[in-house]
Amino acid sequence: MYTIRNKGWIVLVAVIFLLTACNGGPNAAIKPQQTPSQTPSQTQEIATSEATGVTQTPESTEQPIEEGSPPTALEAAATVMRALSNGNMKTLAAWAHPQKGVRFSPYAYVDTKADLVFTREELEGLMKDPTKRVWRTFAGTGELIELTFAQYYKQFVYDADFMKDAKISLNEGLGQGTTINNLNEVYPKDSYDFVEYHIDGIDPANEGMDWRSLRLVFEKMGQDHALVGIIHDQWTP
Repeated sequence: MYTIRNKGWIVLVAVIFLLTACNGGPNAAIKPQQTPSQTPSQTQEIATSEATGVTQTPESTEQPIEEGSPPTALEAAATVMRALSNGNMKTLAAWAHPQKGVRFSPYAYVDTKADLVFTREELEGLMKDPTKRVWRTFAGTGELIELTFAQYYKQFVYDADFMKDAKISLNEGLGQGTTINNLNEVYPKDSYDFVEYHIDGIDPANEGMDWRSLRLVFEKMGQDHALVGIIHDQWTP
């Protein structure tokens, strides 16, 4: 009887041991379901948002444009024109010539003495600058073009949807009015490229007398390009 009882206890202890091992121990807890792990960048973004109280969202106003390295004149112009369409002066300033800045011409004729020129540093804050400047004279009336940059921009820079509606050419003029076009005299072909964005007309009722052109002039710097001129052109009486 003693031997049988001892064997029974041994069997009982073995069974208890096996059951405990299968359940992971008497104090084992059930783990919650795991969620996919976040990347280090996601973790950092969440930590930054929680710390500042600001929710970060992707920029939607200006998507990056694929460019070569260095970019061609057409690629450079596409980036500059997109910046102009969004009023992005920071990007515009980044493309400005580091020494010469950018000259603004309201009509096809480039006046090297009267046209206003701005440096990179000046361009960045120009859209918010309340200063009224004289940008030459209006064609036809001869009155002074006295405007802030924001006003000039609306009338003599991005005054039509060039991003959407324009024909694009490289080193070839598309719009031709009564104003003399001296672009290649001021910006010789061997040192400069220009890209023209041209719209034949805005309102069909005007029969083409409301055409617009915007010419972006780049100086060739080795294989790279730097913006030196923004020339506006339109039908003039």
